[in-house]
Amino acid sequence: MNDLAPLLTPEGRALLDEVRGTDPAQELAVATRLRRDHPADLVSAALGQARLRQRAVAKFGADAERMYFTPNGVEQSTRASVATYRARRFGELGVTSVADLCCGIGGDAIALARAGIRVLAVDRDPLTAAAARANAEALGLTGLIEVREADVTEVDVSAYDAVFVDPARRGGRGRIFDPEAYSPPLSWAAHMATTAPHAALKVAPGIPHEAVPDAAEAEWISDGGDVKEAVLWFGTEPGLVRATLLPGPRTLCSRGLPNPAVRPVGRFLYEPDGAVIRAHLVAEVAAELDGGLIDGTIAYVTADELRPTPYATAYEITDQLHFNIKKLKALLREREVGILTVKKRGSAVEPEELRKKVKPQGPNSATVFLTRVAGAPTMLIGHPAAA
Repeated sequence: MNDLAPLLTPEGRALLDEVRGTDPAQELAVATRLRRDHPADLVSAALGQARLRQRAVAKFGADAERMYFTPNGVEQSTRASVATYRARRFGELGVTSVADLCCGIGGDAIALARAGIRVLAVDRDPLTAAAARANAEALGLTGLIEVREADVTEVDVSAYDAVFVDPARRGGRGRIFDPEAYSPPLSWAAHMATTAPHAALKVAPGIPHEAVPDAAEAEWISDGGDVKEAVLWFGTEPGLVRATLLPGPRTLCSRGLPNPAVRPVGRFLYEPDGAVIRAHLVAEVAAELDGGLIDGTIAYVTADELRPTPYATAYEITDQLHFNIKKLKALLREREVGILTVKKRGSAVEPEELRKKVKPQGPNSATVFLTRVAGAPTMLIGHPAAA
């Protein structure tokens, strides 16, 4: 059923309530029982929506139980924590109205409305627009969100303080990496950004820095240590690059520092947050830590002192070995390491492959970094540093 309307009827809503939290192992039995009293396609739609809601909890929390989703909507919608942060930024810029183009199922529109911002939410896909409209209603936000089914390239946004564009970055063959292959292309979105006092364009975190328009501020955002997206801001500070870590938020801004010097491995190794790495701000972290790089091509910072920073995770290094699995296996056996965390950067060896070869056993734990030090394949052994 590619239509949400039956699920929005009293019968459909009642069915959604009844199948909430259904265990996948019990789904067939539940479907058989419900089909005695309800149309089979409606039962299937309700169970499908229940599955989508369960998947969406990771992004939307408790709201997911009241919202309506499409499979693509669950995959591509903005995580609520990220959307809330972005809405706050819009509010701090004095924005009171936003044209949300390519709105999807309405994740960003919901966050904007909850920040008191009036939203025009536009999507050309009928089912997606219907989900956005249903979500605005389910969450009591219809007074602030107008959903319009239309081609975003034909919408007049002149009445709005800001434009937010979230182009489709997936095609029939999966993820799209070329910004000009987005739908709509980045060049069109960047042009739209110039038509309003403020704008934000959501792009893939892997966007090349050279593809960022000169007029934009580029921000990479991580949530709980996982990089979620990059955003190009217009009407803020052109050329600024920032990494923002959620929860927090904590933001690190570019200072135009040169690349850090390469130095010997010190007592501590710092693993910068993924947003910091994507934003090319490892030099800013190294300066904060009075540290250097272990290799000119590897984003690990080393230092002799332990300094607290939200922008990197610190590890105390106990051993440095040239890459040699037999020596590593002997060292781990000697120290009775059975809980082994394997991290890699600049190494072709896969963590699971190494784990199988060393067969860790014992009550103790350790972290192994497969990397390069001054160009040489190296294994660094240590553990998370005490706060």
